[in-house]
This record gives sequence, C-alpha cells and structure tokens, in this order.
Amino acid sequence: MSEGTPASSTSAEALHCPTCGAEVHAGDSFCEACGTSLAFAAPIDGEGQPVSGDDDLLESPITLSRSIEQQPGDTSEEMSDTVVVARRGCTSCGGPVGPDGYCEVCGTKAPSERDHYTEQPAAWVASCCDRGVRHHRNEDASALAAEPEPGSRAVLVVCDGVSTSTDSDVASLAAARAARDVLVAHRPAGIGLPASRTAALASAIEASVAVANDAVIANTAPNSPNAASCTFAAAVVVGSSVTFGNIGDSRVYWIPDPGDDTPRLLSVDDSVAQLRIDSGVSREEAEAGPQAHAITKWLGRDAPDIAPTTGSIELGSPGWVVACTDGLWNYVSEPDALQTLIADQTAALGGGAGEGVDPLPLSEALVRWACDQGGKDNITVALARH
Repeated sequence: MSEGTPASSTSAEALHCPTCGAEVHAGDSFCEACGTSLAFAAPIDGEGQPVSGDDDLLESPITLSRSIEQQPGDTSEEMSDTVVVARRGCTSCGGPVGPDGYCEVCGTKAPSERDHYTEQPAAWVASCCDRGVRHHRNEDASALAAEPEPGSRAVLVVCDGVSTSTDSDVASLAAARAARDVLVAHRPAGIGLPASRTAALASAIEASVAVANDAVIANTAPNSPNAASCTFAAAVVVGSSVTFGNIGDSRVYWIPDPGDDTPRLLSVDDSVAQLRIDSGVSREEAEAGPQAHAITKWLGRDAPDIAPTTGSIELGSPGWVVACTDGLWNYVSEPDALQTLIADQTAALGGGAGEGVDPLPLSEALVRWACDQGGKDNITVALARH
C-alpha cells in the first residue's frame, strides 16, 4: 500500500477534464467531450491556484496540466507534468463532502480521482495509479515529467504508502511530487563526461529523497503515534542513460523488446525478502516466505536511514523503463516474466514489439492485469519508452 508547486507557465484557462483530458474552462459545469461533472470546482486564480472560499465544497481533486518553469539559462525543451489544483463537492446533489468521503446532504459516497488516475506528460511517458481490488483507498502515488521529444529526458517517481501508518496516502503523493520537482529542477552535467554526469544525477536523486522525506514529515501530524511513511523509486532517463534510486520495495526495471537485450531488475529492495536473497535463498522462495514484504528502509519521521540505493545503466536497444510498486510486481517479479507480460499486453493493444505503442493504454493494461490477478494491493506503473 500503501505539493511542491513550482510556478505555472500555462494560462489558468488551460484546464483539462480529469476523465478524458479534453480542454475545459474555469466555471464549466460539465466536460463537453465526455460529460464528466465539473460542478462546484473552486475558481482558479492567475497563478493556477484555487481561490479561497468555502472549503466545505472542496473534496475530490480536479486535475490540470501545466508546464514546469524552466530554470535560468536552461535551453532544453520544456518538461510538463500534471498537478491537482482544486476539488469538487458531491456529484449527486452538489452538497459538501465530509472528511469521511460521504456527502453531508445526501450521503452519497464521493468518487475520488485518487482511486484511479493517469499521467502522460509526453507521448512517450505515462503512468497509471490504481486503488486495486481489496483496499478501500489508494495509498500509491506517481509523479512524472518529460520533454516532448521521445527519448530525450524524463523523470519517473513512484511511492507506496505504508498501510499500517496514518495518512500514508497524503504523504506518498506529497513525496512523489516533491521528488519529481527536485529532479526536474536539477539538470546536472558533472564535468561533461558520462561518468561524471551519472554521479551528478545520482546525487540529484539523493537530494530528491531528502526533500521527499521532508514532505512526508510535513504531512504527518506532530502528535501522530503512527507516523506516515512510504517507499520511493525514481528513474531519470536522459537519452540512452537511466539513473535510478530507491528506498523500500518499489522498483525500477529495464525491459527491452523481446530478443533485443536481457531484461533487468535495476533497483535493489530494502526488505526482509532481499536479505534472504542476499543470503542465497531463491527469489521465488524469499518473496513467498514469512515477512517477505516487511521493508527495512522507508521515508518518514521514524525512518532509520534515508540514503537511497542508486545506480545507472546505458540502454543499447529499444524497450521500456518501468517504475512500479509491489501491486504489480507481486504477480510478476522476475524481469523475464515482466518482459513476457508487456509483450503480451502490447500485442493485445495492436502493437508490434513495442514500436508505436502508446505508454498510457499500456500502463492501464498492466494495472488491469494486476487487478485480474487479485489486485490485493494498490498498483502503480510508470513507463518511459526508449
């Protein structure tokens, strides 16, 4: 299981429907493309922020796409992301939604976009985050950013809130976005050599983890007896290079198209299962054993160690960089098995060996597949096409 908000460079009028992505405008009651109710949305000011008003009307999030402001002297292409800027009241009667998620007027359970949401900052990068089948809320989170040119630069961050901690759903989302924003803002080049650039990117991931940890703590009540906590995994794609890092058991994989290269699990779990694997137990046995999912590192106020395990890889063939939570890899842990699954889902979507496949429907297909296997946990899948 389970906001940093840089200045917006897009007009506040350029809002998008949270269901279909069609452009809508502040004050619209319904999306003209798909009919989704947009009623009772908070008005948006010139900075893309909700205008203060009756907070009782604000509950479910409405998403807005915007571009991340470029840093001074940055001549690279703009990277875009998706942020939440406002919330809605009851979709049945328009009444206020209480803290328990139910309308205070008619008692209708308010749908939450958090239960299932997608992000696609560029055509070659996308993610899907879903509540799964068995849990009552989604404590996973994702945050992406990417330049429009395929294979240029992308940031993938996924976090998995620890279900035994309080407010882990809030903390995981805050952590993912805070880390994403750090990795977008930091574009280290080292001294110009590939090894130096990789080392500088690894340092940027370490910095993003520290900021993400601060975000978790900031979203934890000071007197909470069970402090919010979450796992963390990030991948920064720059051309043919991927630099990655993790805390806990969210993962980063490299999945080349079949026959082109060897699929690899890049990250190393901080878990009891991994300790057993390190001692010589097979992965299959270790991940099926007692306390297999007990993590040994996490983000949060009571974290014993927030130094991430980092690494890098050069990609020599076409394929997918995958960042995911255990809601997916519970059912397909081995890289070879994940490669086969992606190939099967790609074929079902009408694609060849990955070429021309939109990562958004592929990420959604992988989430549906995990739900079909039982969906015992929240599920997050983030993809970047190389």
